[in-house]
Amino acid sequence: MKKPSLSVIIPALNERDNLPATIASLPAGVEVLVVDGGSTDGTREWVFSQPDLRMLDAPRGRGPQLAAGALAATGELLLFLHADCQLPKGVLDTILAAGATAGCFSVRFAERKPFSLTVTAWAINAHSRLTRTATGDQAIWCSRVAYNALGGFSPWPLFEDVDFVDRLKKHGRFVVLPQKVTVSARRWLTLGVGRTNLLMVVLWCGYRLGISPTTLKLWFRDVRPKKQP
Repeated sequence: MKKPSLSVIIPALNERDNLPATIASLPAGVEVLVVDGGSTDGTREWVFSQPDLRMLDAPRGRGPQLAAGALAATGELLLFLHADCQLPKGVLDTILAAGATAGCFSVRFAERKPFSLTVTAWAINAHSRLTRTATGDQAIWCSRVAYNALGGFSPWPLFEDVDFVDRLKKHGRFVVLPQKVTVSARRWLTLGVGRTNLLMVVLWCGYRLGISPTTLKLWFRDVRPKKQP
């Protein structure tokens, strides 16, 4: 029996240093779409040099970039992957074995120190399993049918992933898989682990209290390289 086709959609903005390892983690034969929000660090040039990657442009912001990638994708399954995250092996077989409409993976950090990163990853995974919620770092995936039925991602700069998962759970079975996506800890290491975790909690509470994601984005510092003039 033929396996469903998989499209991997990667929003990018100045991710030249991270994309090669991310792309290397993908299974062979999948459609890969990199949706750029205006990179100036060589990201675009690197993607164009790779024969098996599709390059798209979209307005800056994860919501608009993810939506543009999904619209152009041809796969029966869609997986949304951040540019600094690496998938576990056997990802397609793992998704198919789950027998669910949608889901996500657990996480671990690429960096081993400080130990508080291990504790943070454990807390993220425990919260995700308990509440069946997920963020974009967890490589959210769903069927094309489910994506189309829900109208896709909201055009938000932040919490577009949480909103999408909330709607996915109402549409069908959503699973949190034990296999782990490897996530860069660059934000935690730049701002400090404790400070970053506190910021995440404040942002989450603000979102659940109804504060606009556009307003919340102003509190969320960008740790990627600065764009060149």
